[in-house]
Amino acid sequence: MLDQILEFADRSGVFPANALKAVITNVSGAKVSRRGVLKGLGGFVLAMHVLPAGEARAFVPYPTFGTGMPHGIVADPHVFVSIAADGQVTIIAHRSELGTGSRTTLPMIIADEMEADWDRVTVLQAPGDEPKYGNQDTDGSRSLRHHIQPAREIGASVRGMLEQAAAEKWGADLADVQAAGHQVIHKTLGERLDYGDLAEAAMALETPARETLSFKDEAEFRYIGKGQVQIVDLHDITTGKAVYGADVVLPGMKVAVIARPPVVGAQIKSVNDAAALAVAGVEKVIRIPLAPLGSKFKPLGGVAVVAANTWSAIQGRDALEIDWDRGEHGSFNTETYEAELRAATAAKGSSVRNQGDADTALSNAARVLTYEYYQPHLAHAPMEPPAAVANFADGKCEIWAPVQSPYVARTDTAEYIGLDVENVTLHVTLLGGGFGRKSKADFATEAAFLAKEIGGPVRVQWTREDDIRHGYFHTSSVERIDVGLDKDNAVVAWRHRSAAPSFLSTFTADAGVQHEIEIGMGLENLPYDIANISAEQCKALAHTRIGWYRSVSNIPRAFAVQSATAELAAELGLDQKDFLLKMIGDRRILDAAQSGLPGKFWNQYEPYEEFPFDTGRLSDVVRLAADKAGWGKTLPEGEALGIAVHRSFVSYIAMVVHARVDKGTVHVPEVHVAIDCGFVANPERVRSQVQGACVFGMTATVHSGITFADGEVQESNFHDYEILRSSNFPEVVHTHIVPHKFEVHATGVGEPGVPPFLPALTNAIFNATGKRIRNLPIGNQLDA
Repeated sequence: MLDQILEFADRSGVFPANALKAVITNVSGAKVSRRGVLKGLGGFVLAMHVLPAGEARAFVPYPTFGTGMPHGIVADPHVFVSIAADGQVTIIAHRSELGTGSRTTLPMIIADEMEADWDRVTVLQAPGDEPKYGNQDTDGSRSLRHHIQPAREIGASVRGMLEQAAAEKWGADLADVQAAGHQVIHKTLGERLDYGDLAEAAMALETPARETLSFKDEAEFRYIGKGQVQIVDLHDITTGKAVYGADVVLPGMKVAVIARPPVVGAQIKSVNDAAALAVAGVEKVIRIPLAPLGSKFKPLGGVAVVAANTWSAIQGRDALEIDWDRGEHGSFNTETYEAELRAATAAKGSSVRNQGDADTALSNAARVLTYEYYQPHLAHAPMEPPAAVANFADGKCEIWAPVQSPYVARTDTAEYIGLDVENVTLHVTLLGGGFGRKSKADFATEAAFLAKEIGGPVRVQWTREDDIRHGYFHTSSVERIDVGLDKDNAVVAWRHRSAAPSFLSTFTADAGVQHEIEIGMGLENLPYDIANISAEQCKALAHTRIGWYRSVSNIPRAFAVQSATAELAAELGLDQKDFLLKMIGDRRILDAAQSGLPGKFWNQYEPYEEFPFDTGRLSDVVRLAADKAGWGKTLPEGEALGIAVHRSFVSYIAMVVHARVDKGTVHVPEVHVAIDCGFVANPERVRSQVQGACVFGMTATVHSGITFADGEVQESNFHDYEILRSSNFPEVVHTHIVPHKFEVHATGVGEPGVPPFLPALTNAIFNATGKRIRNLPIGNQLDA
């Protein structure tokens, strides 16, 4: 086998055979991992798989947590691909489309691997059916991370089946046929058969075993990695033909809006619906059971007004007279709560990481610097407010909704309305933004409940005010960082305390502690080369529904850690970029035991051997972003660059933000982003997601914040819950993608761009103005 490898190396020219022989000789006889061999090659990635003659070419499969998700991975071509007699290929997209492009990219990978002509491919959206399609949760930035390998397997399987069908039709040896360009070619005779000519025979074959599959070399990719395939819905979206939740219309459909409790857990003391029923077009007023905090994705409940049209329904709701008992959360106030969070972080919390002895090192330090950062609750506020259509007939319910987790929505709804899951069908429309909000399908369940009540079709429509006041909110947090310096100003201790209500409170009785997922997002895995590191979580009880939001707890953690790093650099009179790299230290793989963790790093539940935290990759994106941005260049007064880096969703992203502050208003003329997300299947979508992340991040930094008074959300629409406008947004975003071969595993893209933007911007503002932003949003803090 060694001789075969050396012969391949010399013939291909990918690596000198004598050097390769030396590496293999040095590691032979020792127990080494694949990663160890690559390390011995000095970081060179050897992308080859040598097999005896007659065996299939294959990429080396690697494990992901995709198999650990509910219903795991399905890679059956008969489930995902069909071919018509005219050669038209239909590929099923089982992930929801909310802008990430997975509805395009995964079918594109299948089409490329099966040698289909993309112009002859139709993409259809799968309904919510995980037993058939495998996991469908479109969140956690994992669609490509978990499904790029299965997509290639599906495509290679179909190509193999087409080749086998052609060989049988010609009576030829399988080695004499080859699929290319939507045809199978007889290599000896030169004859060709279109995929349509082979469709029936090919798709009647059994699914080939994976070990028999032949995969394309990367040089043979037609679409994968090129960034030339537009999203399949682009034309319809641009021309207004795309179908979102509120676009579904059924014959005889009614419209409903709901008066939900102003405070989570509030109870109805009395309802007077006479005036509502007197509104022209209003047909019914229906009570929906109320749900307290901890009810997962059940509707909040309230009073629904069902009408012939949306306007009548809204007018009818406005006419309702409801007397509410505000309940235990009726005294919740943002200002008081912020003080509680700050007090919590001033005291010792529960340890989640204890490397060395940070408390003693802080006690003995020559100086201790304390930095404290605050972020309020945030609303997802997608452009499309929640909406869902449902019909109930003959004991069955059919739903159309823009949901991120369609099977969860289907099973939750079936339970809520008392049906077997087989009697509920859920169709997934396009999503006009999701950001995690539409993983929680309370709005679809509302529609199903009302459809059953009225015995026919109904659309539940949330208004913008409903969405901002009654959603699942991003956690509020105080992050406190204490840094100990010795007499030479070297960092000897770092203690990070976090107080934030957890999304656990949405699922069960609230204990005021964070889930391991939240802890794993920048609290337990600080990548700095410091001897003494402590991380603690402090008790924080929830008083509203908490739900994951694009990048989740990575946002406040990156804001705190990267702001404190920049503040410390300024205190010591050091360059921010150079000091950041010094804090990260030498290239190494973070080790949980050496880092003082009681167990493993959370790591998105991905196997750590395959997706380790590599500080070298973290430093590399810092250098790349800084170099591309011209770090250190002179800018006009009131302008400056800021830098930040963060690893989330097992991707590494650094940003340099160019900020200009003019009369208290923040402008961002330019952003340079360096992203290392492993192998990139669709560069166009990576750039798109990074651009969107910068817009999303700037909104959260400059404008957004939910405030509560007496338990009620005070904001209602975009006039008081502001988002970026076309008059002021990141004007130019340069995305620099670190190139990798396929064996450098694809990682997350949809969310990782948000966390580093916030501190990069506030660091730039400090460098431009000398004003340090520690409390978000910025609001009027920069006013003269």
